[in-house]
Amino acid sequence: MLLDSYKDNGLLFNTNFLEATGTAGIAGYRGELVLIQGEIADDKGHTKPPVEVMRGATLLAGEKLQLVVGAIDRLELLQTFVDKYRDDFASDMQAMIYVVDIGDAMKVELGGADFVLIPLVQGVPWNEMIDELGLEKSDFKGQSAADKIVTLSDELKSYKPKYAEQSFADALGATTDVKRESWGAV
Repeated sequence: MLLDSYKDNGLLFNTNFLEATGTAGIAGYRGELVLIQGEIADDKGHTKPPVEVMRGATLLAGEKLQLVVGAIDRLELLQTFVDKYRDDFASDMQAMIYVVDIGDAMKVELGGADFVLIPLVQGVPWNEMIDELGLEKSDFKGQSAADKIVTLSDELKSYKPKYAEQSFADALGATTDVKRESWGAV
């Protein structure tokens, strides 16, 4: 399966889980997705941590990516994601990306895929997505972690955002200087 090959190639980072769904041949993943890999650190082939990741990534895949949800700090990283993973996109892939440096939500087409882009300075993409779709905890009751992603994907199929469509070039031209807010030990 596709996600297993990502794991084998070091493209999954800080994994929460990678497991099969109740549908044969389909797996779900939550964690971080590597956009730019770290350099080789020693002669044994160990690598440094990734240079860039899609934070809070939620993926659903069989042989192709069916669902991608996650957060990136800069809109330009969407092009990096598309360049790296485009060959793995299902023709009907659903994609919602939270972006720190955009001011307004929008829809863009890039690499043959449609992306819903929503500003997010602080937060968790999974929780934000559930809110965006109007789901409740009870919608996921009794489901495995991977099957919760299937429920999310099924709900997204009927989701019709009313955000303006923009070209990727126009979207890049309208980015802001906003930076991600981090919280941690003081």
